[in-house]
Amino acid sequence: MRFHLSDEQVAIQDALRGALKDAFDRPALHRLVDGEDEVHPPSWRVLSELGLFGVAAPEAQGGSGLGLVDAALALEVLGEGAAAGPCLGQVLAALALCRTDNAAARERWLEDVLSGRRLATLAFGGKWLPQTWTVRETAGHLSGKVRFVPSAAAAGCFLVGLQGGGLALAEHGEGVAISPLKSTDRSRRASAVEFSDAPCTMLFPPGSPEAGKLFDAALVLLSADALGGAQHCLDLSVAYAKERVQFDRPIGQFQALKHQLATMALEVEPCRGLLWYAAYAQDAGLADAAQAASMAKAHICERYVSVARAAVAAHGGIGYTWEYGLHIWLRRALFDQAFLGSPSVHRRRAAQLSSDYTAA
Repeated sequence: MRFHLSDEQVAIQDALRGALKDAFDRPALHRLVDGEDEVHPPSWRVLSELGLFGVAAPEAQGGSGLGLVDAALALEVLGEGAAAGPCLGQVLAALALCRTDNAAARERWLEDVLSGRRLATLAFGGKWLPQTWTVRETAGHLSGKVRFVPSAAAAGCFLVGLQGGGLALAEHGEGVAISPLKSTDRSRRASAVEFSDAPCTMLFPPGSPEAGKLFDAALVLLSADALGGAQHCLDLSVAYAKERVQFDRPIGQFQALKHQLATMALEVEPCRGLLWYAAYAQDAGLADAAQAASMAKAHICERYVSVARAAVAAHGGIGYTWEYGLHIWLRRALFDQAFLGSPSVHRRRAAQLSSDYTAA
């Protein structure tokens, strides 16, 4: 298997990167994190117009007909730019609606989700693994509480993980109470969401293998966001090392900083192949797809935190200031590391899946 991006994939990333930079520049990002908004409407509209939310959806259902590899490449760019809003949830909700056998749900929700008119976010509870999701479904109604739901106040619907590993879609309305949290990531604010006999639409019943596959797809897409953020932190650090002058020399010429930047690069670059393989394994339906998704989530999100912290140090005093903004990616890294399961949770899961795969 030859793992290199095609010219079309590079063009998709370049187009998305340019459009996001125009619609959501650095001043706009700072205004967002300094304010209370959960979504940046101009950039959300641009992403919608580019067809981002349907990138992995079949053409016959209104999507682009691409795969999870291409969706991951897109989410990587959003991680670079610290894009606002529930982009991961939107892409995953579109994918879930395309794969469900519930034609009525697809008729009701899919077009609005693909177009971005209705925002969708993830409400996965418990320890973030399918067998431990905590929301209960009874006769088409949900009960339970989920903490750390991104952009919940702005969302029009929630993709909810059910006890036993099912997935349902619930509308923001009757029986849904939202309590904002003081979350670390200010580019994707989180809330606690409580469902009290809230009406829902079942997409995949508990025990459905398809629900587990969508959970693994979420891990891959979250890893893509982390890779993009880590690369951005490295790029910022390299650029600063070339521009900042001390003792009449750019600080990048000093050996200690050279070693630090080289170490950061060695942390980032191997993650790329890990992400690409995890996404490809999902598209190809490989036997180790779930294991690859957990390995990518554990390693890449952990490296993101490490690289973001090193970037702050590489910038010296300015790296610690609120105005410079490097903290935005450090905070995002901490959220990515914790969301959908910690590295230890996913290393344990990957080890268990490996032993099951070997035994089979």
